[in-house]
Amino acid sequence: MITNVIRTCFPAAAKVVADKADEINKLNVFPVPDGDTGTNMSLTLGTVVAEVEALPKDASMADIAAAITHGSLMGARGNSGVITSQILRGIAEGLVDAHPEGATPGDIAHALRNGVKVAFKAVRKPVEGTILTVLRDISNRADQLEKSKITTPEMLDAIVVEAYESVARTPDLLPVLKENGVVDSGAFGLATLIEAFVNAYQGKAGEISDFKTTVDAGGAKAQVANVVDIEINDDWTGSEFRYCTEFLFHADSPHFDEEANLRYLASMGDCELLVGANPDYKIHVHTNRPDRVLRHMLHRGQIFNVFVHNMDLEAQERTEGIRADKESAAPAGPRKALGFVAVAAGSGQAEILRSLGVDVVVEGGQTMNPSTADILQAIEAANADAVIVLPDNGNIRMAAEAAAEACDSCKAAVVPTKSVLQAFSAMFVVDSEGSLEDNVAEMNDAIEGVRDGEVTTAVRDSQAADGSPIHAGDVMGIEGGAITVVGSDVEDVTVRVIERMQEEEEGDTLTILAGSDMSDEAFEHLLEVIALMQPDLEIDPHRGEQPLYPIVFSIE
Repeated sequence: MITNVIRTCFPAAAKVVADKADEINKLNVFPVPDGDTGTNMSLTLGTVVAEVEALPKDASMADIAAAITHGSLMGARGNSGVITSQILRGIAEGLVDAHPEGATPGDIAHALRNGVKVAFKAVRKPVEGTILTVLRDISNRADQLEKSKITTPEMLDAIVVEAYESVARTPDLLPVLKENGVVDSGAFGLATLIEAFVNAYQGKAGEISDFKTTVDAGGAKAQVANVVDIEINDDWTGSEFRYCTEFLFHADSPHFDEEANLRYLASMGDCELLVGANPDYKIHVHTNRPDRVLRHMLHRGQIFNVFVHNMDLEAQERTEGIRADKESAAPAGPRKALGFVAVAAGSGQAEILRSLGVDVVVEGGQTMNPSTADILQAIEAANADAVIVLPDNGNIRMAAEAAAEACDSCKAAVVPTKSVLQAFSAMFVVDSEGSLEDNVAEMNDAIEGVRDGEVTTAVRDSQAADGSPIHAGDVMGIEGGAITVVGSDVEDVTVRVIERMQEEEEGDTLTILAGSDMSDEAFEHLLEVIALMQPDLEIDPHRGEQPLYPIVFSIE
């Protein structure tokens, strides 16, 4: 029965997508690195599985379609997840009147046509070379096959082939994909879902990499493999909108104007989606002002399950993940006498460390401390007879020391840097011909002369070093670990902290790193103000791209 096929095959297909989520994530470059496509699709499918599995055993196809529609709407995450929810809705509703003993080729073609209709209606500005293109291509292929004397298994096989062939064509339709050496992530995710469903239908649940049918699906997948050589994209500029904002909405009025509110969402950003039916909707938009979007919708109903994602940070995470994959896959070079491992919180920091001679950079920082195992793995990956570890944070020092002590493959030592800026100074004095012990001593001497400062925002009420109150949302200037300046403006607090440190002990050089939340324009203006206020201070500015801290700096 068709209901049994859906209830058996869909969970198996959803699991395959979940297993391949990371692979799908790394493809994501369009329209911006909007969350993680594979993760978002997997979460959406997982909610559908839970909703369908909760149905009674004798549930009809109409019941299953309703569960798929509701579950995918409630669980949709990210642009890709919302569009996937509409594809599932359209196909499921299109199967309601299918032959109960098993969908015919005509039933499948009808369901896919309905999927195209529903999904394209949800997207105001469909873009070629995306998941929607693949959906339309497989629907067109099904329409062609419906007119021939073909069996359901043969049609399903042909649809899988067409799905992968369509995925392989996406770079020719979307220049940003070709520039980055990838196919569209959502398109690849959809092809993966379809293939996994068909495999489960044919009794090969869970199989994905060795797909063999009566037609050449393997050849179609090979086309995709030939296209995909995921490149590191350090100069990704993203879109003008930073925050992926999505939430569920319950309208207060039966006369809720969908079109008017879609126009409002479009005025606040891009990639706007408003799907569902009164009173329940899923809303998605990329914007710089999620607060205004939420306020606008609160005047028209109730909001819940709100998710706001910083896509700039997600782009950095994607780049670092791809870099780590490439480094681990690269053949090991000749073993070095002396290697270096450092911890960094931001793509800019990592790039600077590598340029100074650090072999392996571990992602970490104030709120994401790497484990002893993470650091031990990095020490071993440095491929050296002796390795020096720079933890770059007081909270990471003990894990670094434990990793160095546990290492059996080489000698390892820790230079207890408390900031990445201390690591910069330590790397400047490295003698590649010197011994481990001599380098550790020189590097320790170098960091003694580095005075650190950082600027961040308070997340809860506290008090400064002098006892004055700090309220959540205040901008804090931190000097040597102590909060010494509190204000409401990043630029003002930064200038005041630098002024205090110069008054305490005048330095010659200011190394300053902009965080991910500070724009180039704001950074440039800050540098101009510092140059005006401290004319004798040599300024060495960089993009550090660290999260949470718009400015970190050191004075020497």
